[in-house]
Amino acid sequence: MKQLRDTVWQRRGISWIWDNDAFASVTRPQDVVSMREFLRMAGNWPDELPSNNGDTLVVAGLDACLDLLTPEDAAEWLSNVLKRAILSFQDGYDGDAALIFWLPNGQNRFHTNTATDAVRWECGPPNRSQKLDLSRILWGEAGEYPQEIFLADAGKSAGLFHLRIT
Repeated sequence: MKQLRDTVWQRRGISWIWDNDAFASVTRPQDVVSMREFLRMAGNWPDELPSNNGDTLVVAGLDACLDLLTPEDAAEWLSNVLKRAILSFQDGYDGDAALIFWLPNGQNRFHTNTATDAVRWECGPPNRSQKLDLSRILWGEAGEYPQEIFLADAGKSAGLFHLRIT
């Protein structure tokens, strides 16, 4: 998987972050929106976003939403609800804003196939043995897989970044 050591993820594209320093670099806890609020905003995006000087929307709760659903229902929800909202966000800001999903334990739940760069999400209990194929569901038609975010001053992965999904 390609590594990203640039800060472009803070201003553009779609990211899934789990690192506390990455989180603190783009938002304050009081500026984070819930998954429910994010889905309500779809198609009626504000002129200015609450984080990173108006350039970024940070959303919490994706992991909880996925954990509440069966793997089959989660895959359908990702494909039919979340992906549409992400595409609406991209279109609403012409790719000039960042959408970031805050997943505090994401480093333990994202699994990357090093041979193919395919990314899967480990389901929560009682379905922990199953994984959702995010590569296919969310960005399968994008032509490339996301990049792994590395903060300039740290050697550990902070999240995943995709400039644009289709």
